Amino acid sequence: MKALGIGLIGTGYMGKCHALAWNNVSTVFGDVDRPRLVHLAEANGELAVARAKEFGFAKATANWRDLLADPEVDVISVTTPNQFHAEMAIAALEAGKHVWCEKPMATDLGDAERMLAAQRASGKVAVMGYNYIQNPVMRHIRSLIDEGAIGTVNHVRIEMDEDFMADPQTLFYWKSEASSGYGALDDFAVHPLSLLWSLFGHVEAVIASLAKPYADRPTKDGGRRAVENHDIASVLMRLSGGISGVLMANRSAWGRKGRIALQIYGSTGSILYDQERMNEFQLYTTDGRATEQGFSTILTAPHHKPYDRFIPAPGHGLGFNDLKVIECRELMAAIAGKPSHAIDFVDGLRIEKSVHAMARSHREERWVEVDAG
Repeated sequence: MKALGIGLIGTGYMGKCHALAWNNVSTVFGDVDRPRLVHLAEANGELAVARAKEFGFAKATANWRDLLADPEVDVISVTTPNQFHAEMAIAALEAGKHVWCEKPMATDLGDAERMLAAQRASGKVAVMGYNYIQNPVMRHIRSLIDEGAIGTVNHVRIEMDEDFMADPQTLFYWKSEASSGYGALDDFAVHPLSLLWSLFGHVEAVIASLAKPYADRPTKDGGRRAVENHDIASVLMRLSGGISGVLMANRSAWGRKGRIALQIYGSTGSILYDQERMNEFQLYTTDGRATEQGFSTILTAPHHKPYDRFIPAPGHGLGFNDLKVIECRELMAAIAGKPSHAIDFVDGLRIEKSVHAMARSHREERWVEVDAG
């Protein structure tokens, strides 16, 4: 069987991340054929040629639709700004390609629903770029919850904070446009929502408050432009099984670089995790003598699969791009008809429904039930 042919749309932050994953997945895991890097698309033609050389793609184009007509392309990575995801993913599926689409699924719920419909009609595999769930730490936390290591979970708090929009003098760009979505919710909080989904399932109801720390931002021409979405979100949630939850997201939190702080409280213990220290977590259990009870710090090691495919020694640590390699392997498993830990468009739409329920809650200032379909 011929190895998968890869097309890549976009060569920025996440485009390079996808390219690294496609280049490394066979080396790391050894049980998949090395993908063929066939065709790369970038709006700037000169940049497309340069990136194709850097990333290892055979062909380059300034028109992303050229990938749809290329018979050598089997899978398309969509890594463009949020507002283009739906059009590109739907077109790729209709062209008979598998899709790996970066988050969020779409900026409009109707578009996300059309993406799922296109996937179902095509029969192709389509997954979302939620790589934080691929952390071996997160998989082990899930197993601890399933084993009852902290008893019955009753409360979860999760925060995501970064400071890339903390400076009021940061120039206005597409992440502050209404066309890119709600802001902190769908550009940002979908990541912690993906963790909540993988650990606890459905978000049943929400009440949310959104905020803008800065009403406008400077523009390149020396003017000012009004910020069109919200950089801060605070949400109370009810999760499956009656678990109470809190979600907070802030894109303008000085000093925070890549923080996803997760606190899980159960009837016999607690689990703490922070993405800025992504190779460890803290566990507290009430077994044993009270005089020795306290949080234990557990470092990732080869027995936390698939850490062992990267490093044979404990405590040396994985990175953000390594999680993308794992996600790439999960996509390839799904394409091969094997069990996969990736978030497909079915669950991706459920996350989108949570986001839109939060936005509606903010507008209407009330609790909103989340559609479980």
